[in-house]
Amino acid sequence: MARKPSLLLVDDEASVLLTLSMVFEGDGYSVTTAASYREALQLLKTGQRFDVLVTDLCMEKDDIGLELAEQAAKVRPRPIIILITGFASVENARSALQIPVDHYALKPLDLDELRTAMNRLLIIRREGRQHAVGQVGRFSGLRSL
Repeated sequence: MARKPSLLLVDDEASVLLTLSMVFEGDGYSVTTAASYREALQLLKTGQRFDVLVTDLCMEKDDIGLELAEQAAKVRPRPIIILITGFASVENARSALQIPVDHYALKPLDLDELRTAMNRLLIIRREGRQHAVGQVGRFSGLRSL
């Protein structure tokens, strides 16, 4: 039996964590949750391997999700990094591209789009094209910026 993909889900809103955990556990992911930057950073530093990181942009302070994404990008093997936000701006989108974040999605989330992005990025990773992952994710919802 294949190993379940592991997901670190980070958001300071308990309802978002609960809902997304249920959705992704139902999709076959092994889900670990963190309610803060500090908690998520500790999990990343323990050496536990995560295939995917989904983090909110604004938690304890504005754009803290970008800091978490930068830390996650240094982990080996590097997880797929997905940033979610209800407060998109050109500046944080530009910063996310520089990390690089693999997918950027606006709240309210389109779960089908998020699932599709995660699946596509995991397939690319499995096929051994790790260096392509940061280049193929897309920034959804930025048409309105």
